[in-house]
Amino acid sequence: MASKKSDKKQKHPETRTGRLNKKFYFKELEKLQLELVKLHEWVKKEELRVVVLFEGRDAAGKGGVIKRITQRLNPRICRVVALGVPTEKEKSQWYFQRYVAHLPATGEMVLFDRSWYNRAGVERVMGFCNDGEYWEFLRSCPRFEEMLIQSGTILIKYWFSVSDEEQEKRFRDRIDDPLKRWKFSPMDLESRTRWVEYSRAKDEMFAYTDTKICPWYVVNADDKRRARLNCISHLLSVIPYKEVKKEKVGLPPINKEGYVRPPITEQTFVPQVY
Repeated sequence: MASKKSDKKQKHPETRTGRLNKKFYFKELEKLQLELVKLHEWVKKEELRVVVLFEGRDAAGKGGVIKRITQRLNPRICRVVALGVPTEKEKSQWYFQRYVAHLPATGEMVLFDRSWYNRAGVERVMGFCNDGEYWEFLRSCPRFEEMLIQSGTILIKYWFSVSDEEQEKRFRDRIDDPLKRWKFSPMDLESRTRWVEYSRAKDEMFAYTDTKICPWYVVNADDKRRARLNCISHLLSVIPYKEVKKEKVGLPPINKEGYVRPPITEQTFVPQVY
């Protein structure tokens, strides 16, 4: 019996607070990032189009997992889209139009840090869209996503779920930490006062857009480390891929004949402060 307990701890070691052990986390993250490299090389080779949406409450950890996914990848193959407030021209366009402009070409992965689901979340709760625009979105969104999938795009949707206690803890951390203060906005304060409205909006959104052809995958995000590992592990499991074999590369010698470089004193160097 004792050996079973020790085996369990060895697989998922925890801190005193129940969070995933940092050393174990980084070891597993490195393994997963190696697989992500294989995946994005396979996407390039097979000319796939991959779209991954990251949604959830403020401070749920979407940006953290996106950062860990892209950390070791080629930004020409895997890029992040995080759109700001729409311009007046964009507001006059078909709602999905500005998102379509950022969809991947063949051989690309695009990660949306918030997406067209802004209409069903913040726009609905904050009153940035009217009832007609909101219900039109819920009707047309499943058809829009079905069109993407039928055209050959791999579309994956993640919802990061965080408790109100954990969100408050992260908000306070952002307020107190000068390096994180930029993450906090007046909209975050407003979202706290409208917790129930956001919950209702999320549930209604799921009722219309959690479809068989394009389901939502919910990530329990109270533990950031577990959330990142679980999300990346799942992403790797839903996109079939193989390792792309590469030929061994040998570095050729440098041919320095016939060229004399100018004096190094003519260059302006950055001061050696460190």
